[in-house]
Parts: sequence; C-alpha cells; structure tokens
Amino acid sequence: MNRGLLDPKIDFVFKKIFGSEKHPRVLISFLNAILKPINPISNVEIRNSDLEKEFLDDKFSRLDIKARTNKNEIINIEIQLKIHFNHLVNDIPSLPFQEHPLLKNEYNMIKRSLYYWSKMYEEQLNEGDDYSKLERTICINILNFKYLDNNRFHNGYILKEIETNEELTNIQEIHFIEIPKLSEDSDEKDMLVAWMEFLKNPESEKVRSLELTISEIREAKDELIRISNDKEQRLLYEMRSKTLKDKNSALNEAERKGIEKGIEKVAKNLLDMGIPINEIILATGLSENEILNIKNNI
Repeated sequence: MNRGLLDPKIDFVFKKIFGSEKHPRVLISFLNAILKPINPISNVEIRNSDLEKEFLDDKFSRLDIKARTNKNEIINIEIQLKIHFNHLVNDIPSLPFQEHPLLKNEYNMIKRSLYYWSKMYEEQLNEGDDYSKLERTICINILNFKYLDNNRFHNGYILKEIETNEELTNIQEIHFIEIPKLSEDSDEKDMLVAWMEFLKNPESEKVRSLELTISEIREAKDELIRISNDKEQRLLYEMRSKTLKDKNSALNEAERKGIEKGIEKVAKNLLDMGIPINEIILATGLSENEILNIKNNI
C-alpha cells in the first residue's frame, strides 16, 4: 500500500469512511453487499458519527458504527485488527481457534458479539413498552484474522430449528467477515468481495479497476485520500494506531506466556501417561532438555 494512504482497516479510518453522515451511499452499498436483502436498503441513519479524541487513546474503546436502516433494522459494525496465532502453536494438534485449549482468546468474538447484539436488542424498549416494538437487530464483525473453523470469508447466522433447519425468526442476525480468507480468484463482481478488496489494499490494481465502474468505491477511495492528506486526521490516526499496537503487544505477550504454560502442562500430562519423549517433542515443539526439566520437576 502506498505510504501516503492510511489503512482503512484501522477502526478510526473505517468509521470515517463507512460511518460518515456525509457518505451514506458508501454504508448503504456496504450493508447491501453483506446482507443481500431481497429489497435493498435505500436509506440509513447513522447513530454515532462523532469521534471524540479521548476515545482514540483508550485501549478499550470501541469505534464501531451504529445505524438504523429505512426498514428499521438496527445494525452495528465493528472491525477488529488482531493476529492471534503464535509460532508455538504450529506443532500442536489443530483445533478451531476459539476451542484451542492452549490459547486464551481475549476477544471471545462469538460471546462478545452475542452480548452486544443482546444490548442493542434490549435497548430498543423503554419500561412498559410492548415487545412488538422490537426490530430486527444485526451485528457485523469484520476481522483481519482467521477465526471460524471453515474456509468461507463470510458467514452469517440466524436462529433455526436444529433438525429441520426451519427458520424461527430473522430478528437476530450475526455476521463474521474474515478478510484473510478472501481468495485471489474471488469474484470481484460480488460487491462484498469488491469492498473487501478495498479494505485489503485500496491502492491495488483491482481496486483501481473497481473504482472506475463502482461509484460507491470511488467515493470511499476519495474520502480515504482526503483523510490521508489531512494533517490533523493523520495525527489522530497515528494516535489510534499506536494505541492499538500497544494493546496488541500487551495481549500478545500475555498470550505467549499463557501458551508456554499450557504447553508445559500438556508435556507434563503426556509424561504422566508414559508417552515417549520423542513423541512429546513432536506434539509440543519443546526441546528434549525442556521436557527433561519438566520431568525432573514432577
């Protein structure tokens, strides 16, 4: 990516582009690309377009986008930048990321998303209101890392009957979009693929071609260029980027220590089971000396 352009995957920039009242067409196009409704969204009301400076320096602030569509759907979009995997995990039997016994997923994305969905759903009612006032509520999670145990870059979930797959209701909908799973040969005529290409690298040849024919992507690119050329916006971007990097560094260090302790526990359990040291080396990635030290301390 050209150094002159800011990264649209940083939540500060993402919100400036997709959560701006000045560019509703961008968000409308993005939502229609994800939800693919029979009757496309034609209008959105953005609920939290302000970006307070104090939030940019807060490691725990959420710069998400909240909106209501012309169909009264309540929508929340959040983008997450975090690579969770550590090289120590490579030699451990593969499991879905969120189920791996040696990894602490500080985001708990599934539970986290359900929690925010439930808050959005509940906040629609005031005391004494009738349940009929509750509207369709949608959470969209855009991840710059692989999370779910499948190869699809876009997964959407609703409530269905377990055996018949019959839909109970569409009032709850949760989406996960994992940018790294987007393949090079994905169909760029699909608008969601086109938007993901923009987020991956807005300076790519693919995006240059797309912006010639898709006015919303051209509008998003123009806004990104405007933000990138604004000194104050660039300073705010740098502040937010540093905050996110500091947070990720702290989490990665905690994750690394947790993984090491988990691996040692696995090695100890395997030793207790009488598994040969050479097999424990293959299973854990530990050296023979490290395993012998664990054995001597049992």
